[in-house]
Amino acid sequence: MKYVLVTGGVVSGLGKGVTASSIGVVLKACGLRVTSIKIDPYLNTDAGTMSPFEHGEVFVLDDGGEVDLDLGNYERFLDATLTKENNITTGKIYQSVLDKERRGDYLGKTVQVVPHITDAIKDWIESVALIPVDGKQGHADVCVIELGGTVGDIESMPFIEALRQLSFSVGKDNFCLIHVSLIPVLGVVGEQKTKPTQHSVRELRALGLTPHLLACRSAQPLLDNTKEKLTQFCHVPAANILSIHDVPNIWHIPLLLRNQNAHHSILKQLDLLSIATIPDLEAWNRRAETFDNLTDSVRIAMVGKYVGLADSYLSVVKALLHACIACSLKPSIDWIAASDLEDDSAQLTPEAHAAAWKTLRNAECVIVPGGFGDRGIRGMILAAKYARENNVPYLGICLGMQISVIEYARSVLGLERANSTEFDEQTPDPVVIFMPEGSRTHMGSTMRLGSRRTLFQTPDCLTSKLYCNPQYVDERHRHRYEVNPDVIGVLEQAGLKFVGKDETGKRMEVLELPGHPFYVGVQFHPEFKSRPGKPSAPFLGLILSARGQLEAYLGRHQNGS
Repeated sequence: MKYVLVTGGVVSGLGKGVTASSIGVVLKACGLRVTSIKIDPYLNTDAGTMSPFEHGEVFVLDDGGEVDLDLGNYERFLDATLTKENNITTGKIYQSVLDKERRGDYLGKTVQVVPHITDAIKDWIESVALIPVDGKQGHADVCVIELGGTVGDIESMPFIEALRQLSFSVGKDNFCLIHVSLIPVLGVVGEQKTKPTQHSVRELRALGLTPHLLACRSAQPLLDNTKEKLTQFCHVPAANILSIHDVPNIWHIPLLLRNQNAHHSILKQLDLLSIATIPDLEAWNRRAETFDNLTDSVRIAMVGKYVGLADSYLSVVKALLHACIACSLKPSIDWIAASDLEDDSAQLTPEAHAAAWKTLRNAECVIVPGGFGDRGIRGMILAAKYARENNVPYLGICLGMQISVIEYARSVLGLERANSTEFDEQTPDPVVIFMPEGSRTHMGSTMRLGSRRTLFQTPDCLTSKLYCNPQYVDERHRHRYEVNPDVIGVLEQAGLKFVGKDETGKRMEVLELPGHPFYVGVQFHPEFKSRPGKPSAPFLGLILSARGQLEAYLGRHQNGS
């Protein structure tokens, strides 16, 4: 197994995840099989209980793993299906070592960070690297490892030491270290400064790891004299210093790496030049150019709770991007804090209230994504009502589907106190209830998680046509509450149709409103399986409907074109 380690220095948030994903893309384009591992040095066992404000969205895998959003980047870029084991955290490592200690596996020895924790990290990496993620038999050729955080963080020290040991044990021809660093430009001088990167590399070398390549983040391409300085002080050849400057969209990053012959440097270090081919990135080239040349945009109202941080809904944003590009459109997302739509907001913050409603009324379609807790719920209900009554295309995901059920029960059935037991345990009309599968006391890994099958109840429903499958679809879930099966009959009599159910027929998965241009709610999270060039069906339907192209699209696809 060949390993490519991506570390970061100077500051966090430089784009290590996108860089690591892009390296994987370029190596895959060279005919190699690639897998990925993300190391998160925090003590949490997984990302499941972290606030989106704290760490961005929680990405869900097929096997139910709740992981860091960077694994979403890996899956989208590499078109791979990763497992929860591909996300290593300090919590997982310590838990596994302590479990062994309790079982007596260490035979009375003193359990220490070195060698026991570091050995556990190495064993985990080496075993996970062998798991195929591309649907083929046998292990990958290269494993790209991203170490979260920045070099020098206290919590990442055991991982740095384990990776140092790994680099020594596998040999220099099987290990390539790429260090992502920042080259800032000071406003007054306007000069590219290399000193932060010099210090970062010096610290990395003091810990026993020497970078083979430097990926330098900067606003503008690196100047030749900047590269000369880095070569002189960081002991990295000029050919191995990569300029990762700002680009119009992230699909340019693999092309940027290819154009600087990054693949050649990596393949040479890993002794893979003899089996690799010339990188074929034609599809990426087309994708990047197509996006750059788009002029027409579609206005999308995103009504959510965590709108202050775009990373909170990263996969939803990416799914909208994939769907828009398939329709030759640029997404213009208007973020609306759900609480700003509420009546209370009219008194407390009248300007924000007026602005939120103006934005909603100007939107061509509305999306209400997933979330937990009762903040902003009334605003989401108002958004769903507006979309339903004004024939504005609407997509509700997870919580967004439950919101549309609550709104319909209140407005159409006249059940004024209809609610979810998540928000009101005493509601006389619980249209959304706690899911029996979960635990009421533990938060982590207690939800209905991972890939589940949804059976379409009728082959001619809109959603099944969009999925091009009249029978079923497999999508990923992450929720504790579901539509109450006892109210399905009365809701359907009133016009709402539940066209997708689980295999037991008791869990509602997809709802549609006949007679509306596009009013769809899904209990699952289709955004997690959206890919560049293969947009998610519900998102594609939303965008097509926003532009009045849905009927024509379905007509073409039913005719087999």
